[in-house]
Amino acid sequence: MGLSQADKHRVERIYRRRVPARDIVSHELARELAEAGHALGRRVGVLVDRAGRIEAVAIGDARRVEVPRQPSAPSGRDRFCTLRWIATKAVDEPLTASDLSPLALHRLDALAIVAVAPDGAPGPVRVAHLLPAEERERKPAKAPPTVLPPGTVVPRGLKARPERRKEEIEDVVADGERYRLFPPRPASLLDDDFLDLIGALEAEFERTRKRTKVSGKAGRAILVHVTTGSRLAAEESMDELEELASSSGLGVVDRIVQRRQHFDPRTLMGAGRLEDVIILASRLQADYIVVDQNLTPAQARAIAESTAIKVIDRSQLILDIFARRARTHEGKIQVELAQLKYLLSRLMSHGDSGLSRLEGGIGGRGPGEQKLEVDRRRVRDRIKSLEKMLHGERIRREQRRARRSERDVPVVSIVGYTNAGKSTLLNVLTKSDVFVEQRMFATLDPSSRRLRLPREREIVINDTVGFIRDLPKDLLAAFRATLEEITDSDLLVHLVDMAHPRFEAQIKAVETILEELGDSDIPRLLVFNKADLVEKERREEILATREGSMAIAAAKREGLTELLRAMDEGLARRRAVRTGSLERKK
Repeated sequence: MGLSQADKHRVERIYRRRVPARDIVSHELARELAEAGHALGRRVGVLVDRAGRIEAVAIGDARRVEVPRQPSAPSGRDRFCTLRWIATKAVDEPLTASDLSPLALHRLDALAIVAVAPDGAPGPVRVAHLLPAEERERKPAKAPPTVLPPGTVVPRGLKARPERRKEEIEDVVADGERYRLFPPRPASLLDDDFLDLIGALEAEFERTRKRTKVSGKAGRAILVHVTTGSRLAAEESMDELEELASSSGLGVVDRIVQRRQHFDPRTLMGAGRLEDVIILASRLQADYIVVDQNLTPAQARAIAESTAIKVIDRSQLILDIFARRARTHEGKIQVELAQLKYLLSRLMSHGDSGLSRLEGGIGGRGPGEQKLEVDRRRVRDRIKSLEKMLHGERIRREQRRARRSERDVPVVSIVGYTNAGKSTLLNVLTKSDVFVEQRMFATLDPSSRRLRLPREREIVINDTVGFIRDLPKDLLAAFRATLEEITDSDLLVHLVDMAHPRFEAQIKAVETILEELGDSDIPRLLVFNKADLVEKERREEILATREGSMAIAAAKREGLTELLRAMDEGLARRRAVRTGSLERKK
């Protein structure tokens, strides 16, 4: 920073200052900061906790000073970070949007800007704090904004009282955030009780949070999609992300689509845009920021360091849904394995040093394992244990398939995009009671049932896990044992939600996954479900473009006879092909 020894001692003296707990800023601290800023020719700022201790000192340039990030400070969308920011400024002028933005970005208790006089003495102090977002749904559309009458301040709590001076406080909106600005006063005349003020603020924010909580939801989320392509494709992807968020129990309060020339390697969306998203999330009291892309470990770490609001990507959201839906022992093993593989790469990215590789022992005497290395080792050990358990499940599954093969029982598997109605179809065909719900990944664990076809042929029909675009690689690998049921199938019934506006893209996504699994050569029967939700003309138009396809309405048991006949004929053709192949080999 280019500080002399005397300047360093000056900064050290600031650290030793204490502010009375009930004062926003003391006259002594204001004088110390003003003198330091005047001597250095730079702006100086400090973070003060609620006990009055100096947590951090920041030195900027003549125009700007950044608030240092304090990861250890308790924070969240409905809590303040328990720190207030006090900084110097060369002139006394109204607070600007850039002055106020740290309040929302860091969830600061309060902000105080101390003007520095030409002789280095402290000038007027301008104080500001956040206000809860206005609840538009609770007010008439044309209702004027609530303002305090002239000549009022808020010295204790949030209740206004007449002020002895002509100055007045002001409620302003900047970048969509609401702030309360106090009139400029000398530090010695700041008689506001800070603890009463912050206590009243937190209570008001909590009341607002309860009123704005999404009914029946686990939390509030902002969805973010960054694209270098078309906005239309991005909006379609966001529609699916919103379905995923809803399936995970989140209430979506806003959606953001950003188009860029290229992705930012550090934060995906760029530092400025990330700051805007964080401020918006704070204003809307969001619990989560859900990113529609899969973040790299470095990007996830950089974003996490910028905010206390939880940020999750598409893979994490899907893994969370799978963890909620898994019911069988095998399903739980598969989900935990996928989650740990995803977590391992994130653990490995959280800062590595030479010390973390010293594990003690001969040739490695030193500090021993660091916490990060211990965490990695435990995760790897658990992954090995789960893979061993999954291998045992795979052997048992292979034994069941072998017994079916010996009895020459044909196998039909229902595949398709999530929420296409696979479990519903299985239930109506076999009179089963597999769990069904109108949401993505309602059924996670595969189910097998016996079914008798019209020609008195008995088959086994499987309901497989639903597919989705950009299925996480770790999840696909973990579920490979389950998906091997597809490989041993004699016929695939590819079920498609005919009423979905993006069914063509869903068909393509399923075909891509089947190709990745090496199952693209298995005979397929394309079946459009939910035909009762589509107009007749549109239904005929769709079937005309897909030769050999058919339409059913599983929930209303329409078209099932034709489906069973088509399955019977498909299996007969498959048997004929196999018989001919065996005869040629002989």
